Amino acid sequence: MTSKKESIIQSIRSDIMGGLLKPGQRLPSIRKQSEKYDCSLNTIINVYQELETKNLIYSRPKSGYFVVAQEVLLPLIQMKRIDFASAAPDPSSISQSDFRQCMNKAMDLFEDSIFTYPDSQGLLSLRQEIVKLFQQQQVFASEQQIFVFSGAQQALHLLSGMPFPNGKTNILVEQPTYWGMLAVLRAQKQTVIGIERTPDGIDWAALERHFQSNMIKFFYTIPRFHNPLGTSYTQEEKQRLAELAKTYDVYIVEDDYLADLETNSKADPIRAYHGASHVIYLRSFSKVMLPGLRLAAAAVPDLLIPLLHLHKQTADLSTSVLSQGVLEIYMKSGMYAHHAKQMKALYNHRIKTLGEISKRLLPRESLYSVQSSGGLFASIRLPGPNTEEMVKRLEMRGVDVVPSDQQFLSSFPKMNLLRLSIIRTDEQDMEEGIRIIAEELERAQPTSSSPKPFAWI
Repeated sequence: MTSKKESIIQSIRSDIMGGLLKPGQRLPSIRKQSEKYDCSLNTIINVYQELETKNLIYSRPKSGYFVVAQEVLLPLIQMKRIDFASAAPDPSSISQSDFRQCMNKAMDLFEDSIFTYPDSQGLLSLRQEIVKLFQQQQVFASEQQIFVFSGAQQALHLLSGMPFPNGKTNILVEQPTYWGMLAVLRAQKQTVIGIERTPDGIDWAALERHFQSNMIKFFYTIPRFHNPLGTSYTQEEKQRLAELAKTYDVYIVEDDYLADLETNSKADPIRAYHGASHVIYLRSFSKVMLPGLRLAAAAVPDLLIPLLHLHKQTADLSTSVLSQGVLEIYMKSGMYAHHAKQMKALYNHRIKTLGEISKRLLPRESLYSVQSSGGLFASIRLPGPNTEEMVKRLEMRGVDVVPSDQQFLSSFPKMNLLRLSIIRTDEQDMEEGIRIIAEELERAQPTSSSPKPFAWI
């Protein structure tokens, strides 16, 4: 647990880094600080002495302590960032030479297609490779059922806006959920209903009521490694979802964006549970390949094919041939499978490490959905309502996190959650970052005459 002295040092340091204490400004006297922090004079003297050794403040005989000049402070402010915010892969995680080789080969192999408007559904040869990839996840679809999109975001946009064979109009989403889906629904002014998802799952009685009574066109779900929770549905829950969808003629948009990172060989998608007639199975390639390629693929029910084909064609005529060609070559060469295996091992190690560090350093009540294996994300819960202030304090100390506010519908009660991503953090960064978060959580605790410590694990 952080000592009283360290807690005060971090508090004053944060005020200096955040500009609350300006360069050249005189700090409160030792006596006033001892009253403010409810500690001895000697503790404040030691705090000031340590801040002076860190070149954050300096003393003037008989005048007190002052914040150092701006030119001295600037190098200290420009600190290394600990990135718990990013959801895009680190550029160093993929071989640039491999990608360049695939790009050059795609230019040669697909030269004729570059000068035409190919099938809006996607290159047939790529769709045939995607059929094989999906089979590995127990999703069995024909090449006619496969659509290639200009990123998963385009797929969500098209599916949200187009009519469905069930004739229903409302959309049901988990709360919280992927912010990009909520942005689509806001832009299109869709009628959208939220249903709470917690680390323990979903309220099945409420879900069935929605399916039965609320004209649900489709239910958007992230069953595997949820964003932002990081949790996954059990096999029994996935099977139940597939059965309810068929019973009530509700489609499911299954966003399986991290299927490549699954460590459990028996963890099948919802689509695998006799859900072919009511499940749209969507896969992104951004987390294993490059987000800039803008590629995703879906296996759709037969009844949706003509409708989706029309809307895809009117959206962009066709997805970039060059991007499709690069992915096809990457898959056929075995590079994709090899790279996905590497990323799975790396990210699984990192999420496991994050779980171990968090359980060691964070208070038990903050561990909202910290996982021990698989995926990219975990969520921690804040003790008070001021999420924005916590994010700013962490930013001042070089730790970047994402608040979950944008992952809730405006009409849905929000939770004070921070999403942590491991996609660009190594073990050393995690240890330091979680330590800083723990210190700031402790500072955020309500106080009476003295700080009340958390119960630590």
